Amino acid sequence: MRPLVRTGSARAWQAAVRPRTLLVAISPVLVGAALGFIRAGVIDLLAAALVLGAALLVQVATNLQNDLGFTLRGGDASGTRIGLPRASALGWLSVRQLRLAICLVATIATALGLVLTAYRGWPVLVIGIASLSAALAYMGGPKPIAYTPLGELTVFVFFGLVAVLGTQWVLTGKIGTLGLLAGTAIGLLAAAALAVNNHRDIVHDRLMGRRTFAVLTGTTGSRRLYTALLLGPFLLVPLMAADARAVALLLPLALVPMTARLHRDFVRSAPGVAFNQILFRTFRLEIWFALLLSAGILIA
Repeated sequence: MRPLVRTGSARAWQAAVRPRTLLVAISPVLVGAALGFIRAGVIDLLAAALVLGAALLVQVATNLQNDLGFTLRGGDASGTRIGLPRASALGWLSVRQLRLAICLVATIATALGLVLTAYRGWPVLVIGIASLSAALAYMGGPKPIAYTPLGELTVFVFFGLVAVLGTQWVLTGKIGTLGLLAGTAIGLLAAAALAVNNHRDIVHDRLMGRRTFAVLTGTTGSRRLYTALLLGPFLLVPLMAADARAVALLLPLALVPMTARLHRDFVRSAPGVAFNQILFRTFRLEIWFALLLSAGILIA
């Protein structure tokens, strides 16, 4: 049973923005800032804050566009959806309100991007345009990314490699092997969260004509993808420690027991709303991984 939410209320906007998903935007910036600090010896707090603000706005734009696109494409028509509530589909927010909010968020994100371009030149502008375009195209446009098997790959690239290396570039003007490895690890965990979402919604997505990786490969293939996305970052931890020649970078391995329990519960969970909690636990795993990796980098 859906909660009673007043139209246009703070709870309605909270449902559309989905604050708990913002950890996906915070994690890569945190790691990128730590990498920038050890390379430069100092950190430009203003630049770091602008990067974080831009990353958060891109994630907010993604969530708002997802809510809007879901409604415009009749996402609730089948009556089979078991995911988190969509504000516009339930009448909590109007299509017009969401469109205005998306325009506002995109405008502010663009403004921050232009300021950041002054720091490091045109590569930052390219990163910003590509990131915002991907955010809006995920559930927008004639062929949304969410309707293809490329969703996890898109998240891996933009909320992993691009976000970590982009943050490091803004702060130092350079990137390195450690940044590439760290971006890969964070990106895999971000993609794991989407994999949970798509695994939960296999039946609904199939009825709606979405051809996600989970729909194309079935529950077995989806479970294998989630397993690989969870395992991959921990296989990269020793490589990062070796590259930095610092044992401190092994700190994320302390999360192995937590990750094993998460994977066990994912495999054993019955189809349905139970996967929502597994989704939130995956978000928390990513932020903990980012915190421990950043701490290891700074200690090193």
